[in-house]
This record gives sequence, structure tokens and C-alpha cells, in this order.
Amino acid sequence: MATLTAESYNTGFLPTWCPGCGDFGIWKSLQGAFAKLGIGPDDGFIVYGIGCHGNMYDWMKMYGFAGLHGRALPVAQGAKLANHTLPVVVVSGDGDCLGEGGNHFMHAAKRNPDITVIIHDNQVYGLTTGQASPTAKPGFKTKSTPEGSTDAPVNPLALAIVSGATFVARGFAGDLPGLTALMTEAMNHKGFAVLDVMQPCVTFDKVHTYQWYRQRLYRLADSGYTPDNKLTALEKAMEWGDKIPLGVFYKEDKPTSEALEPALSGAPLNRLPLEVAHWDKLLNEFV
Repeated sequence: MATLTAESYNTGFLPTWCPGCGDFGIWKSLQGAFAKLGIGPDDGFIVYGIGCHGNMYDWMKMYGFAGLHGRALPVAQGAKLANHTLPVVVVSGDGDCLGEGGNHFMHAAKRNPDITVIIHDNQVYGLTTGQASPTAKPGFKTKSTPEGSTDAPVNPLALAIVSGATFVARGFAGDLPGLTALMTEAMNHKGFAVLDVMQPCVTFDKVHTYQWYRQRLYRLADSGYTPDNKLTALEKAMEWGDKIPLGVFYKEDKPTSEALEPALSGAPLNRLPLEVAHWDKLLNEFV
């Protein structure tokens, strides 16, 4: 068997993202994480949302599905039910996941399916040329908020924690080794894992640049932080400004929704025969 590397997932086509886009770092980090975990192109499944991030579908050699805007999580949960042994990753954007898909995000976190969600968080809808996304901070000027955003932003980390996600972390698209390590840990976690990635949009956001982030980011692990307390995790999740923390904010061991489903206690559903024996007995239970 050939050794897996990041190049094992190249499709032969080059991305068309804007030069310098943070999507490049997320794409390469995800390839590296799959290789480290030994998940080959035929061994996993990626569900993509709608947005610049969704174009990764064409440049990632792995089974994938491009869903409707905001509907990546229902598709991912359906795939996980059909084959609960399959590694399932959601590649979504801050608008796709937290705007159009916000309802799905909260309820998926509550149910705790064994799915990894990677959020491209750049505060804008980049594919539609730079309107403010749900994570846009107050005062942020975009095409849809020319005088500056007045809405309170959605905090992906805090929302994930209070909704029940069992692994919550933040990474940076400009730190490939660190982001690859976080993706690897998120995919290794059994449960609903959320990785919010600070992703500069070099075309439509001239404020939150790579330099802007590097001047503020620090690693939680360097301060002796332990991600085992929800209240402490929430405090750190709310920290934003001159200092912005990176790393794992919270994690816990908890039964996944698949583990609590009796129908999934044996072989995956996609491997079971379609024939149903004793139709009369089955109907009598419900009629």
C-alpha cells in the first residue's frame, strides 16, 4: 500500500481561489490531516457547503457531496447514519454554517453525531463579493454594511459549547502545522467536533489580514490551559481584541448519537440486506 501524503488528495486541477486566500491553508492542512490519520481518498466522505470553501470539492480527491446553502450538516448526518464507520467531515463557511445553517448547527451539536465540522471564518460572504457574514464584528465595513456592521456577531465557539458540541477548537489558516494538528485531533475525537478557522479574505477584508491575526493570536496550551471546563471555555471563547486564543477550548467524552441508536449496534446500514422478513409481524406492531 502506497504511503499517504498531502499530494495523495490532489485531483490534477489547481484551485482558482484568489492568490493568498486562507482557503489554501485550510485545504492543504486538511489533506495533511487525512494523510496523518491514514484516511485515503476512498476511505472518507466530505460534505461541502455553498461558498468559496465549497469549491474545494473540485480540488480534493475524496468522495464528496456539495449540498444546498446551509444544509451541509443534515447531509452529513444522513451519511453517518447510513454508514456509521465512515469518517465524515463537513467543510463549511461562517455564512453557510452559522447563517443559513444556524438551526442545523445547534441541533447537530446537541445530538453529538461523530462528525467533524471545519468552519472557514472570514467575516464575509466571499463568493457573493464580500457582504457581512454572521461573524462580522461591530464596525466592520463591507458591501452590505458600508457604514460598519451594527449587529452583534455570532460567536461560533460559544455557540458550539452551549449547544453541546463535545470538541470545540480554533485554528488559523496561516499556520499549516498547527492547523493540521488541530484537524487531526478533531477527526480523532468521537463526537461532534467543531473547528473554527480564522481565514483571511485577502480580496474583501483589508482589516483582518494575516499580519493582523499574527499580532494577536496566542496558543491556549502555552498558558497551561486545560479544555475540561465549560465555563472557563466560554470565558476564553469570548476573548477577542488585542489577544485572540488558538487551540482546543473544550472537549469531553460523551456517547455519540450513533452509539445511542439501537439500529446501528451492528453492521452499518448500507451493508445490511434490503429484504424485510415477517412483514405481517412488523405491520402488526404499528397498525
